Amino acid sequence: MPTLSIHFDSAVIAHLTQARDGETVHVNLTLGSADTPAVTAPAVGVPHGPLAGLMGAGLLEPGTELSFRQRRAGRSGRAVVTADGQLIVDGFASPFASPSKAAEAITGNVINGWTLWQMSDGRTLDELRRALNTPTA
Repeated sequence: MPTLSIHFDSAVIAHLTQARDGETVHVNLTLGSADTPAVTAPAVGVPHGPLAGLMGAGLLEPGTELSFRQRRAGRSGRAVVTADGQLIVDGFASPFASPSKAAEAITGNVINGWTLWQMSDGRTLDELRRALNTPTA
């Protein structure tokens, strides 16, 4: 039976030791052996679903972190955009195809994820979508 050996770069170990309690740390694995160079698995295909238009226009990139905070309800959420246009939400094993389904998973309520999820600069997904649909003169 083959043996699986996982070696982490010191930068990965440093990042893991600095992670906050409850923070999800995403690790990408590469394929290879001591005799052959590592081969990175190809990225998932073309973005599809509700976020595909934003990604195709370059307004949203794979790996972008989105977040929200509902102060009154005491809820917050964090998600990462995947290469195929889904959202990986902290605390959930499976990605979500839509911003609203991702937000609903955290809040427990039917909610408009387009207006809830924000980029690090404060812009919502809805603002990005409106910018995409606004004709330029």
